Amino acid sequence: MALQQPFLFELLHSTTSLTPRTPFVSLQIPQIYLHNNKQIKKHGRSCYAIAGNVGAEVDGEDQSVVLQDTSLEELRGQREIVGYDWTEEWYPLYLTKNIPDDTPLGLTVFDKQVVLYKDGSGQLRCFEDRCPHRLAKLSEGQLYDGKLECLYHGWQFDGDGKCVKIPQLPENAKIPRSACAKTYEIRDSQGVVWIWMSHRTPPNINKIPWFENFERKGFRDNSTTHELPYDHSILLENLMDPAHVPISHDRTDFTAKREDAGPLFFEVTERSNRGFAGWWGKEKDQGKANYTPNFLRFEAPCVLHNSREIVDENGEKHYFSGLFLCRPSGQGKSMLIVRFGTTRKSTGILKFIPNWFIHQNASKVFEQDMGFLSSQNEILMKEGVPTKRLYLNLKSSDTWVTEYRKWMDKVGHGMPYHFGHNTIFLPQQPAVVEHAPAGFVANFSASQPAKGGIGEMYAPNPANRYFRHVVHCRECSNVVKAFETWKKALSVIALLSTAFAILVSGRQWKAVFLLSTSLCLAGAYACSKVIAMNTINFIRTHRRL
Repeated sequence: MALQQPFLFELLHSTTSLTPRTPFVSLQIPQIYLHNNKQIKKHGRSCYAIAGNVGAEVDGEDQSVVLQDTSLEELRGQREIVGYDWTEEWYPLYLTKNIPDDTPLGLTVFDKQVVLYKDGSGQLRCFEDRCPHRLAKLSEGQLYDGKLECLYHGWQFDGDGKCVKIPQLPENAKIPRSACAKTYEIRDSQGVVWIWMSHRTPPNINKIPWFENFERKGFRDNSTTHELPYDHSILLENLMDPAHVPISHDRTDFTAKREDAGPLFFEVTERSNRGFAGWWGKEKDQGKANYTPNFLRFEAPCVLHNSREIVDENGEKHYFSGLFLCRPSGQGKSMLIVRFGTTRKSTGILKFIPNWFIHQNASKVFEQDMGFLSSQNEILMKEGVPTKRLYLNLKSSDTWVTEYRKWMDKVGHGMPYHFGHNTIFLPQQPAVVEHAPAGFVANFSASQPAKGGIGEMYAPNPANRYFRHVVHCRECSNVVKAFETWKKALSVIALLSTAFAILVSGRQWKAVFLLSTSLCLAGAYACSKVIAMNTINFIRTHRRL
């Protein structure tokens, strides 16, 4: 059942919870300080810390407006570093319902490439995405009798990563014990597949995020996946930024209007080594009767959860959730799983809105931010300095952004790279550039089936909605195929009706066949518009004020 459309935008950036969970437990780790403009070596890598200035006024800015360092230690450029290892975390790989049944799926976490697939018994398996023979990608292979086969030389691997067939071996020769694929631990939790990236430390099941609302009676969710051309930290920062919604997404949904833009208030209630949480809302709404502010929670390494509780006129409590699972999929790339859910039943015309239409509207929301965030990603890489040197964060709009970047200051040493508020560590390896189709080829390939949803190969094109969303969504992939079939069928019927209209002699029959032709052409045109919604290259347009 489709979610209620009015809540789509509201849950994207503005959600609440009346009862926050138990505060995080902070690790007791000695502080290590980074001093002014000095390069400090820590955990085998170096990073830079930029000190702030002590005083009531910083760089001539009014601290009642501009967010600055909040403690004496921060003002002196001192930073706390806590124990953190990015591999000893669970990362969201994919929505379980969208995993292909008959083909392997290649995915990445930071720079680690993995392959996810279902074996012969339907059990999920995950390997390093390389064949031990000659390093070919196993995700380019195929499933053969429940085993994963490398299409370079035909080596086959069972669910435990053991090689069970090498066609080139002589008869009676034993398969080398080293001919095995490196496996990763995965878990399916609440409809999402999570991967534990460490091979040194056993998986910590307690670290898998758990979301209470998704287990409530009558709770329904509409989940989508989006591949995006910018870093996961920039994506998270954008999702923590409610101030941009009325402007950037004006009239995309009738709950977002530019005239509603205004100052916000924020209250941080929890800070720990694993994230932060707090309340926020519109400044003008403070003090209103029965007003409950919004609640936001960020949890390491890449989970942002918004929830809301509303009591209706009958005294019944309804629960809403906006859940954002942001997986780092390489330098300048990320994959986002969005899950909007509610216990309230859809009413009126809203319950007839199909899920695929809501998916396309969600895609449009992320497309509207895409140009801003891609350029932001480029500038951060080019400038190579912490965000404090580049951002002008306001207390009335950017508190969560500053909190997130300060959290990065504490844990960034344990990541492959990071952009912190006062520290930064740039990627040491060049980014992998994927060549996308262009021009006529792009238009043609955008209408073709794609691996990850339907079973064919494709070259990713981050400008095209088909590659950002549809290839990762079984429901939308099926919609595209269905409308393609209907378009072809209606076009054939229209052609036959036109031919019959020419051949028959009776005026009444000519009118009937011509009417049939008109209706079929109209139907084919409608199918083309739906297909275009799923394969469009996004171009931002502005509403004339």
